[in-house]
Amino acid sequence: MNKNNLIRSFALGAALLSLASCDSPPKQLPYEQGPIYGATIGGPFTLTDQNGKRRSYDEFNGKYRMVYFGYTSCPDICTPDVQNLMAGLKLFEKAEPELAKKVQPLFITIDPQRDTPAVLTQFVRAFHPNLIGLTGSKAEIDAVSKSFAVVAERVEGSSPENYLMSHSQTPYLMLPDGKPVALLPVDNPKTEANEGSPQAVVAELVKWVR
Repeated sequence: MNKNNLIRSFALGAALLSLASCDSPPKQLPYEQGPIYGATIGGPFTLTDQNGKRRSYDEFNGKYRMVYFGYTSCPDICTPDVQNLMAGLKLFEKAEPELAKKVQPLFITIDPQRDTPAVLTQFVRAFHPNLIGLTGSKAEIDAVSKSFAVVAERVEGSSPENYLMSHSQTPYLMLPDGKPVALLPVDNPKTEANEGSPQAVVAELVKWVR
């Protein structure tokens, strides 16, 4: 094994060291074995990114898309979810830098009333330099949420500005053709199975990104 391959293998092994299944390291799988491969999830859209630029789903064709729906004011779920997902992507970048270039993370708000481009800018900067935040009109967000089978509902609070958004927690990994292949692990980062840890995200990316 040459020096570069040795370094690459060591980095990947270190990233996956804390996985409960470390005695059986993750490996690439045929797309057809993806748990949501073939599902009717996703589809073309055009939204506005954190810089105010209109971005289409199809412009990312050729890349694996990590797609997470949430909102920046979420009190206890979205921030740790995005943190774990982006920490996992960073580990994958260290272990597989060339493959990681094929991955584009997207954060789509389900609260466009508050999540303006300026708000999204501060949010995405905190997690990963390549993370793109997307917002739009309520009609645009409703249409995108529906196409990705995401359920979101406003829960009124003590004032019109103080409300929560109840929503499904489904981070998708989409193939280069824009179709779904797997759900990325989030939540319960301290469980015995390490289900929501950054290392678990790495393990999932290793299975599908090639």
